[in-house]
Amino acid sequence: MELPEEIAAMRAGTGDPGALLGEFRRAAVLVPTLGPNADQLLTRSFGGVRWILAFTDEAALARFARESGGAPDEPWEYASVLGARLLDAVIPALDGPTGVAVDVADEDGSMLFPPVPGIVPDEVAVGSTAEGEGA
Repeated sequence: MELPEEIAAMRAGTGDPGALLGEFRRAAVLVPTLGPNADQLLTRSFGGVRWILAFTDEAALARFARESGGAPDEPWEYASVLGARLLDAVIPALDGPTGVAVDVADEDGSMLFPPVPGIVPDEVAVGSTAEGEGA
């Protein structure tokens, strides 16, 4: 299955968490970029966690742009990034707990990948022994 189908299965209660995470790691997701050189990823903070916003396709990104008040003809810069790269390289380079929120404008198709052991590297996971050792 592709990522949207894995998300749908998980939300329906029939999914396999390992298959979902594996598909996310293999998927190229679209991450809006900001800054003068498009060198910053679009994030939102909620509950003490920074969430990198990622989208499964341009249509999902466009829905988010519309819901965020963007003009219909306003272009959004984005990077295509493998989910594994977000989890294994980008998140460890950021300060504080960070997860990934996929397709946040899709009420029935969104999914969170929180900064917990088994999803992000142990050294940056919330609640891991590695986190406590560095604190």
